[in-house]
Amino acid sequence: MHELLHTFKHALMITSFVFVMMLMIEYINVITSGTWQQRMAEKPWGQYLLAVLLGATPGCLGAFMVVAMYSHRVVSLGALVAAMIVTSGDEAFVMFAMMPKTAFIIMGIMAPIGLLAGFLVDKIFASRKSACLSDCDGLQIHPPHDCDCFPRGKILQHWKNLSLSRASLVLVMIVLAIMIINGTVGPKEWNWIRYTLMLATGIALFIVSTVPDHFLEEHLWEHVVKSHVPRIFLWTFGALLIIHILIEKMNLEPLIQDNSYFVLFLSGLIGIIPESGPHLAFVTMYSKGIIPLSILLTSSIVQDGHGMIPLLAHSRKDFFLVKTLNLIAGLLVGIVLMLIGY
Repeated sequence: MHELLHTFKHALMITSFVFVMMLMIEYINVITSGTWQQRMAEKPWGQYLLAVLLGATPGCLGAFMVVAMYSHRVVSLGALVAAMIVTSGDEAFVMFAMMPKTAFIIMGIMAPIGLLAGFLVDKIFASRKSACLSDCDGLQIHPPHDCDCFPRGKILQHWKNLSLSRASLVLVMIVLAIMIINGTVGPKEWNWIRYTLMLATGIALFIVSTVPDHFLEEHLWEHVVKSHVPRIFLWTFGALLIIHILIEKMNLEPLIQDNSYFVLFLSGLIGIIPESGPHLAFVTMYSKGIIPLSILLTSSIVQDGHGMIPLLAHSRKDFFLVKTLNLIAGLLVGIVLMLIGY
């Protein structure tokens, strides 16, 4: 029971950090309105750089945006591959919560790999045009006049007509802040992790207190709270619990470490699944020192959370082509790193 409670608290801390980070990224996305992306996408290397920057954004939103631009022939197949190499879906939030230094290293390695892969793919598939797709699932961009995230003079009115979703989110933020302060969630001592959690929670509280009802309902409540948070918590809790049972109770750590190349290949195959969650098993094993960086990097390169689901819904041929290219890139990079001792 003690171990179960400890795992629950650890999963709650990670999910809380992921939650507030997703609120902030959703907020920034709406404020920017997507205008800078169109400028960068006008030139080939601008496409690759834009794709990598969007792919490096934690969560699936950046990947959704690249798929939408690819479907409307704004960016090339190479740019799409570059984005999906760098994208790690919601698991990127978890990596930054559990091991931020390693997360930055992985992003730093994947970015140039994505740029190079994008260039090579466009050279190899020079004659291929993007599929003519009709929908942009997951892409929600509003002109500034359609969604004012800080409506001066109207904030008090939002509180006079307090909605259930706003009241719930504000209450959650206040409870989370109290739990961080008394040490229930996060580290017991006041280190940089605890200060970061408090800062992120404070910013999230400001966001949910000031945004209009449209943003709160459509972007935060429907997209972040109802769609992502429960799944992230369940996957995180499940992954932590399963790894604890397999490693500490069944003592499978030697078996995993003695079959590193098999585990590396398995991480690549699992990465093909268009789902945020399975990758967490490899994140957890790496955080416990069970697998090397090469396996975690292979998994990160191949998997892309839900980023490819819109493409799968419209063009299965393009979906499997991109996944195959990413699998090849992930396995090559992973094998090279493992051979040199990582």
